[in-house]
Amino acid sequence: MNSRTTFRRAGLALLAALTLTTLPNTYATAATATAQPSWHGAWAASPQSPTAPFGPNWSTQGFDDQTVRQTVRVTTGGTRARIELTNRYGSTPLHITGATVARTAKGGAVEPGSVRALTFGGGRASVTVPAGGTLLSDGVPFRTHALESVTVTLYLAGPTGPATFHHFAGATSYRAAGDHRADVAGTAFTETSTSWYYLSGVEVSGGPHSARRDGIVAFGDSITDGVGATPNADNRYPDELAERLVAAGSPRAVLNHGIGGNQVTNDVTWAGEKGIARFKQDVLTEQGVGTVILLEGLNDIGGSGPAFPGGPTPEVSVNQLIEGHRTLIRQAHAKGLKVVGATLTPVKGSFYFTEVNEAKREAFNDWVRTSGAYDAVVDFDRAVADPADPDRILPAYDSGDALHPNDAGYRAMAEALDLDEL
Repeated sequence: MNSRTTFRRAGLALLAALTLTTLPNTYATAATATAQPSWHGAWAASPQSPTAPFGPNWSTQGFDDQTVRQTVRVTTGGTRARIELTNRYGSTPLHITGATVARTAKGGAVEPGSVRALTFGGGRASVTVPAGGTLLSDGVPFRTHALESVTVTLYLAGPTGPATFHHFAGATSYRAAGDHRADVAGTAFTETSTSWYYLSGVEVSGGPHSARRDGIVAFGDSITDGVGATPNADNRYPDELAERLVAAGSPRAVLNHGIGGNQVTNDVTWAGEKGIARFKQDVLTEQGVGTVILLEGLNDIGGSGPAFPGGPTPEVSVNQLIEGHRTLIRQAHAKGLKVVGATLTPVKGSFYFTEVNEAKREAFNDWVRTSGAYDAVVDFDRAVADPADPDRILPAYDSGDALHPNDAGYRAMAEALDLDEL
């Protein structure tokens, strides 16, 4: 481009021509990224295959002539919004009859006058997502601010089959019989779930950071996912980090790509593909991201081997876990991302604790602190440990299982991060 004006006109032409991304097992093409450089991820969740390891949810059965209403909190604002829908683990095409976005009210209700119909592929009200595919809606004028909750509603007129979902949402989703995508009241939404279905992202454009690549991805397992935090309170450590950034006057996208039970080196049927495999789809395709925080490995250490209830999976050595992290670092650096490595938090008193596992955790944490493999390091271990017993989480930070932090613990983790290093 020879001038700023030429570039702007070319960008607007590409934006107008953009329709739809529907490629199996991919989130965006290079052409999409070029055509819409101003879009930023504002909220995200990593997809998982249908499963119900801890009791019933809606993923195994799917939906039929039902409306699903889901509330999420965006971490950066803008003047336009679009959603990302995924059928990554679907065995048949997924037909979305219609979708809306609105400002959140109480329960399953939304604010009057805020409902906006979403379109796909340049104006279509409905869309089909191929098996294994992911797509983006068209952008819609919809002003958002950092830390604002928005509600996405999907109407699924026909049988979907088992649903791609995110298990540990830490938030309530709502379901109604029939078509209620445009409802303001929540009275029709009589069923609830604590998972997210088909929705894997919300992106915004037109905000103060639209031209910057300063977003942050938190990648990991249940401690990134926020297990142990108060439901519907947005107190996971990535949420607390987003709040710190807003309080510091520099709001930025913080995208949570944790999956409860996930491992770096092993696939787990109920807890997602191994980290070194899903990293490419979950992290490297995010718009506007510049930094990734890696906190993962406790499940490789404590949750692997034939005796673990969620297994059997191959037992993981410290060296294998280190090599897994080196693989993630290489993938991130190849895309120009800065990598912040995190030490693994204490497990003494939990069902993961054995002397052998503790020796592995300490050896891995020593490598994180001293190897120089990362661009920066955050010591989550010391941030939440009990000074009187450093192998155990501080009681004031313990959610009750000696493994997952509570709200205060997640806040302490967020406070341990150096904002300048991000």
